[in-house]
Amino acid sequence: MTPYSLAFYIDVVTSGTVLGAKPTDAPDRVTKVLGPGFAENSSGDHGMWRDYGMAEFFWDREAPGHPWTGHHFTLQVHRLAQGPGKVVNETIRARYGRFDRRLRFEKLQRLLAKRGTPLREIPEHPVQSSYYRTYWQPDSLTSLTVVAARGEYMTPDGLRIGDVLNISAPLTPEEVEWRRSRLR
Repeated sequence: MTPYSLAFYIDVVTSGTVLGAKPTDAPDRVTKVLGPGFAENSSGDHGMWRDYGMAEFFWDREAPGHPWTGHHFTLQVHRLAQGPGKVVNETIRARYGRFDRRLRFEKLQRLLAKRGTPLREIPEHPVQSSYYRTYWQPDSLTSLTVVAARGEYMTPDGLRIGDVLNISAPLTPEEVEWRRSRLR
């Protein structure tokens, strides 16, 4: 993997943003940052997300006509395993260069630790706990999901144990505590 694409992931995990676009930003602000190349999807009148390739941003609203409120973003890193071609948004690629098909968690974790950005393992959702591990960066509220075991229909083709599945933000301290409370 090129140092430049690793720099992208480090920037996302340390800042909790994608090129400065925050999970709470309005749709127009995210499009201003990432460019007009996106697919828009909706879930009824109250939910919307835009797919910018690897990066997806999600919004919700109280009712039609109300403004969209940013909810979260997810980097679908696993999509790179199918061939990074057009998966990486042009704006991201222009800034960071080539992306490899996999992001190895151990390498990213080591580079983040060297920069004083530790990751803490937190409980995974029970259905996925055999196949994935989740790590959290409490300052940026960013989480990473990592493949822990292969499973038919549970893990994407092309990923290996130790590959990052996705990166999301925000994951609040309340959500982390809720996950931990289920284990007590």
